[in-house]
Amino acid sequence: MSDHGNTGYDEWLDAIAEGNAYYLECGNGHGSLPPRRICPECGEGDLEEIPLPETGTVETYTVVHVPAPSFADDAPYTTAVVDFGPVRLTGVTEDGVEVGTDVSAKISESETTGDRLLRFERR
Repeated sequence: MSDHGNTGYDEWLDAIAEGNAYYLECGNGHGSLPPRRICPECGEGDLEEIPLPETGTVETYTVVHVPAPSFADDAPYTTAVVDFGPVRLTGVTEDGVEVGTDVSAKISESETTGDRLLRFERR
């Protein structure tokens, strides 16, 4: 990933790649994803890193056939929104997933740019 304003995001991807995925939780139990300095729901500034559940469930997905130029070589590909309990993540996933499929968060690379991507794999 480029070095423009992603402070915290690359570190989060590193944590997922190393098997130490996490999310941020405020004292009121609201989950969010880094980088954050305050809870987006209640504004609390004291956020703790909590291990991300190993398995999430696909809530919705779509197959992209006409991509943005930065994903031209990746198409067609499937993106999904996955529920990990306190947080929802959006990333690319394997073809053939369905709503309710259990997946885990991994890291892969874009065929177009070589940038790291959040990828979901079936459990």
